[in-house]
Amino acid sequence: MSGHGFHVHGPHDHEMEHAAQHEPKGIAGKLAVLTAILATIGASFSYMGGATQANAGLYKNEAAIKKTEAANQWAYYQAKSSKQNLAELAVELVGEDKKVRFKEDIERYKKEKVEIKDKAEKLEAESSDWNHQSDEQIHLHHRWAQATTVLQVSIAMAAIALLTKNRWMTFVTVGLGSVGIVLGALAWLHI
Repeated sequence: MSGHGFHVHGPHDHEMEHAAQHEPKGIAGKLAVLTAILATIGASFSYMGGATQANAGLYKNEAAIKKTEAANQWAYYQAKSSKQNLAELAVELVGEDKKVRFKEDIERYKKEKVEIKDKAEKLEAESSDWNHQSDEQIHLHHRWAQATTVLQVSIAMAAIALLTKNRWMTFVTVGLGSVGIVLGALAWLHI
């Protein structure tokens, strides 16, 4: 209450003014800042984990598509082989006047089979490459997930340290936060 230049503050008013004028001090202020930093880093790591998981799925899908295309080419190759076999059988069974046509067919089927085989092998190699890329993305996803999980545990430890006012829990928080950041760095470096 004020009156004629005399002003009395309540205890709560004094604490609010003090908090507004000064930076947070002590373990509580430091843990609050540390928690905010860890949460921000964790959110970034979580995003990267989701992105790598999505990439892994897309790459695996591309591998399946290429594998299907390769299987189709191998089926086409088998069809040409069957036609070639029938033409070879026809050469043995038909008269001399028709053998030339079937021999030409046999040579054509041989050439076509080489092209088809090359295409099928190329598609299988592409499928293998997409599978490899998917596996790499899954590895990175796991690394990002590990980093995010350790950071989340670190944030929980910060809350426990704040509530219990145990100084050693602050060191656990910092240690786990550091481990999480190192795991994130390993993911960033594709290790």
